[in-house]
Amino acid sequence: MMFRYRTRNPLPNAPRTRAPRRRLALLLACLAAPAALAGDPPDSPPSAPPPAWEQLTPEQREILIAPVRDRWNSEPERRQSMLEHARRWQELTPEQRRRARHGRHRWEHMSPEQRAQTRVLFQTMRGMDPEQRSALKAQWRQMTPEQRREWVERQRGEE
Repeated sequence: MMFRYRTRNPLPNAPRTRAPRRRLALLLACLAAPAALAGDPPDSPPSAPPPAWEQLTPEQREILIAPVRDRWNSEPERRQSMLEHARRWQELTPEQRRRARHGRHRWEHMSPEQRAQTRVLFQTMRGMDPEQRSALKAQWRQMTPEQRREWVERQRGEE
């Protein structure tokens, strides 16, 4: 099952994306939570690893759960997709989760032009077999920035 995320597209002619902004905010909050839960200042090195879930106080658990509960209650139409996303995340291996986090990090640091190019590349590669994808990747790496822009514009014109 594919998910569709509602996002604002910075480029009006670019295809819609699946950027999970709210989930990203929740993930970032959870990643920042261990330091807050442990009482360490944000810039200090962590003194000890965060406790296991069972060792958290009810207040600490509430800090972690509240954003999810708020989203669940405020977006009833998205509840099924939230459950499906959680199920799929649980099925990922640690390596797949690491790669997903790395991809999110790369996406956050892309310029709007790079994001637009990535969207077009993704849509184009979706219909390709692995050999075609490899060939396009090799071709892409050899292109100059101007050639990449021209390629993206040609692909958009074919849509």
